[in-house]
Amino acid sequence: MRTVLVVDDELKITRLVRDYLEQAGFVVVTASDGKGAIAAARQTKPDLVVLDLGLPGMDGLDVIRHLRSVSNVPVVVITARAEEADRIVGLEMGADDYVVKPFSPKELVARVRAVLRRTDGHMTGAEILRVSDLVIDTGRRRVQVAGETVELTPTEFDLLHALASQPGRVFTRGQLLEVIHGMAVVSYERAIDAHVKNLRRKIEPNPAHPMYLVTVHGIGYRMNDA
Repeated sequence: MRTVLVVDDELKITRLVRDYLEQAGFVVVTASDGKGAIAAARQTKPDLVVLDLGLPGMDGLDVIRHLRSVSNVPVVVITARAEEADRIVGLEMGADDYVVKPFSPKELVARVRAVLRRTDGHMTGAEILRVSDLVIDTGRRRVQVAGETVELTPTEFDLLHALASQPGRVFTRGQLLEVIHGMAVVSYERAIDAHVKNLRRKIEPNPAHPMYLVTVHGIGYRMNDA
């Protein structure tokens, strides 16, 4: 059974999310603050973390930074702060999906399942994609650049896989959102820019002058087919 760590300082929400996840067949571990979340993640090694940004003491974004420094565990963020900047920053820090309070517990469970499906790594028709020194193993969900393994979040991998599967094709931000989240939401489209920025930091020899992920101004992105 998959284990989900739920981190929220509102006990009512924690219990609600826990109940729905347990009904869906997950093992649920809970924490009410950032330090507790980090300790629980270290001890239980969850398959996914559901994290509230508005935690007491250590901010939720600081928790994401810490998690990302030690693992690639998927993170689904829940928050009462609906501003566009929070969405972008949350996703830029490595979150794999994002819901805003008040949210439907059933929707959250669906998003958890969707993120975990993307991280399974048991893909039908697994293949090796190569673009210059970039190698993408879709079966193992592993990426190498010039022979060195690069650690990507699940969302970063899915985004890179989509672009590398069709080199030269221009994807709009909305199309890329559909690939990684199963839907296109206008208010989320700029989050794609944050993911691409992170990807460039990890795979490009010079992120300021990308050789793989090319911006098509006014439209979106493409994988360089040169």
